[in-house]
Amino acid sequence: MSIKIGIVGAAGRMGRALVRQITATPGAEVFGAVERPGSDAIGKDAGLLAGLEPLGISIGDDAVALFAAADVVIDFTSPAATVEHSMLAAQGKTAHIVGTTGLTAEDEAALERAARHTPVVYAANYSLGVNILAALIERTAAILGDDWDIDIVEMHHRHKVDAPSGTALMLGKAAAKGRAVNFDIVKKLSREGLTGARPAGEIGFASLRGGDVVGEHTTIFAAPAERIEFIHKATDRALFARGAVRAALWAARQKPGLYSMTDVLGL
Repeated sequence: MSIKIGIVGAAGRMGRALVRQITATPGAEVFGAVERPGSDAIGKDAGLLAGLEPLGISIGDDAVALFAAADVVIDFTSPAATVEHSMLAAQGKTAHIVGTTGLTAEDEAALERAARHTPVVYAANYSLGVNILAALIERTAAILGDDWDIDIVEMHHRHKVDAPSGTALMLGKAAAKGRAVNFDIVKKLSREGLTGARPAGEIGFASLRGGDVVGEHTTIFAAPAERIEFIHKATDRALFARGAVRAALWAARQKPGLYSMTDVLGL
């Protein structure tokens, strides 16, 4: 039987990409699609809105009903909405696939609470390439000493509301894990003015915003006379949708718990 997948934020760019991906994936079906109350998309056919033939599924605004009936719900919305959705997922025992970025430690704690009752997959990036990259960065950081400076430069479209990106933070955390240090202590999210000499072991970040860039991340390991750079460029949101749908099919068969794409991909 097909896995019944619901989408919250279904009229957004990621929501439409998810509709297209689910429709093209064997063993998956678009079960329901929801937008925020008052959205102009409410009542429209989810398939037509995604550029497909009609699916016979109208976009609604009742997230409670969606979480109560779907097998899995994919969520690329906002931190506040995702926290509310996590409670609905726990109540409905519905697997929750979270791709929302900008979550605080308190928001992440809400996901952990929900994961006691249902499978929750939480990832800053659902790209296969980015998750492999994170594993490489962790290994590289473990091999190199803190005389190698680490910086992460990311660029996204002008409409992105959070910085650094969730993916950039994910890569920084991978580097900190490799070095066996506390990320919150060694991170440097921005630099301005007379900063003085760079401390050993610092992991720096720089964020660029402009145009329609889907997502670009460069992790730089720099030492005297040499430099290593890991680069990932995303050119189509379809790659994130593919990963999220893969996570949805995987999570539908798991026990309650908080998982990441590392678990989904078996890395």
